[in-house]
Amino acid sequence: MKLRCIIVDDEPIARQIIEQYVEDDGRLEVVARCKNALEAMKFLQQNEVDVVFLDINMPKLTGLEMLSVLEHKPTVIFTTAYREYAVEGFELEALDYLIKPFSFQRFVQSINRLIARNNSNHIPTKADFFFVKADGRNVKVHYQDMLYIEAMSEYIRIHTTDKSVVVLQSLRNMEEKLPKDAFLRVHRSFIVALDKIEAIEGNQILIGTAKIPVSKSYRDALSKLISQYNL
Repeated sequence: MKLRCIIVDDEPIARQIIEQYVEDDGRLEVVARCKNALEAMKFLQQNEVDVVFLDINMPKLTGLEMLSVLEHKPTVIFTTAYREYAVEGFELEALDYLIKPFSFQRFVQSINRLIARNNSNHIPTKADFFFVKADGRNVKVHYQDMLYIEAMSEYIRIHTTDKSVVVLQSLRNMEEKLPKDAFLRVHRSFIVALDKIEAIEGNQILIGTAKIPVSKSYRDALSKLISQYNL
């Protein structure tokens, strides 16, 4: 899918050059051509775009003034003949600053930067919660609230700071889904949240009022992990 852009410049030739560059590059589509900042602001109030090619020296309202007053600032690539506004342009968090007359090669470099930013903004992040089926409904559980998980035959009980949830699921299956850097299995029947461990006494982990056993087969893994945090 091509990225949507608008061109804002009071010079017809400048608008034509940028539009030709957009067509030659092939990764964007021009959805509006504006002769001044007021036209552009009206368009942006009703439409979403991925980038604005924005001239600076325009009548009535400069490109810098336009960007500074917009409540929701779009991604902007300034296109101008004036080098002296570069610092102010970047202070307004412009993606790039193209000095006229700029080459097609320089334009492509700017679009590469735009594509890289767009891709990084759309990298999915892991949610800080999950849902489990319990008592006929989907119950939300936040990772940060979890204390430990206890196996009960075919079920597991998830103990959190404010509730416990019984789920028809194996402990092994749950272990595979949990973040490895935040949870550790310490017994065939227990998984603990590492940040909730208050103390370790012999073969027991203390979390609140709970005393959780540590089996021999998991003791080395626990000791190795704890040693990373020793002062």
